[in-house]
Amino acid sequence: MTQIKSGDTVKVHYTGTLEDGSQFDSSVGSDPLEFTIGTGQLIAGFENCVLGMTPGEKKTVTIPPEEAYGEIREELILEIDKNQLPADAEPKVGLMLQAQQQNGSQIHLMITDVAETTVTVDANPPLAGKTLTFEIELLEVA
Repeated sequence: MTQIKSGDTVKVHYTGTLEDGSQFDSSVGSDPLEFTIGTGQLIAGFENCVLGMTPGEKKTVTIPPEEAYGEIREELILEIDKNQLPADAEPKVGLMLQAQQQNGSQIHLMITDVAETTVTVDANPPLAGKTLTFEIELLEVA
């Protein structure tokens, strides 16, 4: 059987869980995930785990934060004045916002605390700082 190598386009089914066992994502029951190994489409740890697999193979892997979404970066947690929020935004913990950076790119922010005149927003990826476990089934080389 063919072992997967960098440059191969593959289709996989996966289920991702956190250390407490809660599921954060899955392709099971929908279309499989198709990607090309080595192009940086996915987190490095996931791509590396698929390398060497053969079609039909299943495995469970644990990926540390540094091979997933990185550690939490404190400089991405900011306190801002409520008047900087969009006029129609009702500030509450868990609300997701988008902001435009100086270079024009969009970033996602989540409100993590609401005070009288300020809110705390976190621009870290939601899975930053977390160890991820994936059940992966390699379906085929596309």
